Amino acid sequence: MRFHPLRRTRPLAWAVAAVVAAAAMFAATLDARPGVAADRTGTGAQAAPGVEDDGADCPVPSPPTQANALLPDPFTKLDGTRVASMADWRCRRAEIRELAERTVYGQKPPRPASVSGSVSRTGITVNVSDQGRGASFSASVDLPSGTGPFPAVVVYGGFGADTAAIKAAGAAVVNFDPYAVGREGTPRSNKQGAFYSVYGSSSSTGLLMAWAWGVSRIIDVIEQSDGSVLRAGATGVTGCSRFGKGAFVAGAFDQRIALTMPVESGTAGAPALRSVPRETGAQPLSSGYGEQPWLGDAFGAYTGNPAQLPVDTHEMVGMIAPRGLFLMENPHVDWLGARSGSVAALGGAEVYKALGAGRNISYWSDVQDGTHCASRAEWRGPLQQSIATFLRGTGSAPGVFRISPKKPGNLAEWRTWQTPVLTGGG
Repeated sequence: MRFHPLRRTRPLAWAVAAVVAAAAMFAATLDARPGVAADRTGTGAQAAPGVEDDGADCPVPSPPTQANALLPDPFTKLDGTRVASMADWRCRRAEIRELAERTVYGQKPPRPASVSGSVSRTGITVNVSDQGRGASFSASVDLPSGTGPFPAVVVYGGFGADTAAIKAAGAAVVNFDPYAVGREGTPRSNKQGAFYSVYGSSSSTGLLMAWAWGVSRIIDVIEQSDGSVLRAGATGVTGCSRFGKGAFVAGAFDQRIALTMPVESGTAGAPALRSVPRETGAQPLSSGYGEQPWLGDAFGAYTGNPAQLPVDTHEMVGMIAPRGLFLMENPHVDWLGARSGSVAALGGAEVYKALGAGRNISYWSDVQDGTHCASRAEWRGPLQQSIATFLRGTGSAPGVFRISPKKPGNLAEWRTWQTPVLTGGG
C-alpha cells in the first residue's frame, strides 16, 4: 500500500535538490561527532532555490503500526533500513513529512495551479486559484533603512521575535495575518479562510498547516516579483505562542524558508508530543487539539496515546535541517512545555549534526523574564546573528544551546537510537 496525497502529483522537476554536507558542530554544550568536518560559516546546505519540497517524487511506504513510547529514530526509514548517506536524507525527510501530514497536521497541498500578486514597499497581495476555486489575501511590509532589496521575515500577526531587532539587522518585516487564511473559532466541520475557500470548509487540514500554506504563497509572490523590494531566497518566519506553532510548521514544510524562529510555541508547536503528557503543568495534548482546530483532524486519535504516532516533533525539527533554526522558549510558564521543547530540540539537533550543519540550530530557554512573548535581551544577539547568516549571507551562525535549569530535557531518556556519521554529499 502506498500513500497518494495530492503533493505527489508534482512534476519531477520539483525534486531537483538534495541535501549537501556543509557545516559545523555545536559549540559549547554539543560535542562534534567524529569524522564530520566543521564549516565556520555555519550556513550549511540549502534546498535548491524555488523548491518548496525537494522530496515530492519520493515513494513513501505504509507507516509502522507498533507503538513506541520513545522518540522514533529519525534515521530509520519505513522499510527498516537506516539512512547511511547525505543523499539518503532527502527521501527520509519525505517520509517524515508524509507521516506528519497524515497524523499530526493534515495535508499541505502542492502549489496551486495559479498564484499571482504584487510586492510593493508597503504590502504584498496574493491571489490563488486551484481546482476551480479562488481566494485572495494580503500582508503589509515594513522596510528597514536602506535602499534594498531586502531579505524578509514573515511575522505571524505582527507577534513574534522582536521586530525592531529584525529591522535593525537589515531585514524587512512582512506582517502576515494568519486568520485571513485560516480563522480560529470555527468548528472542524466548517473551517473558514482563504485556504478553506480553495480546499473546502470540511478539509481535514488544521489551521497550522493552512497558515503554512499561506506563507508559502507569499513566498511564491516574492519569487515572481522583480526583486526590487524583497529578495527571493532570503525569507525567514517567526511568531509567538499560537503563532509560534504556525511559524514552526511553516519552516518545516517549505524548504525555501531560510530561517525559522518560533517563540514559546507550546503544545502543538515544537515540544515533543510524547513528552508533553509527562511534563507537569504543560498544556495537555487533548487541550492543544481541542482549543482551536490548529492540528489536523486525524490527530484526535492520538491525544490519549501519543506513543502510537509514527512521528514526533524532533523529526519536524529535523525537516528544517540544514536550514537556519532558532527556537526560543519560556521556562517560567509551565503551560508552554519548555522541558518537552528542549527534548525535541535536542533530538532534532542530531539530524543537524548528521548533516554536518550543527551550528545552524540554536535553542534558548534560559531567560530571566517570565512574561509570555516578551522581547528578551538574551535573544537579541543570536536573533540578529541568525538573520545576518541565513538571510544576509554574512558572519557565522550562533550554534548555541542555552537550556534553562528550570526545564531541562534529557534526550538520553527518550531514545535508544544513535546518530550516524553520514557519508558523501547530496
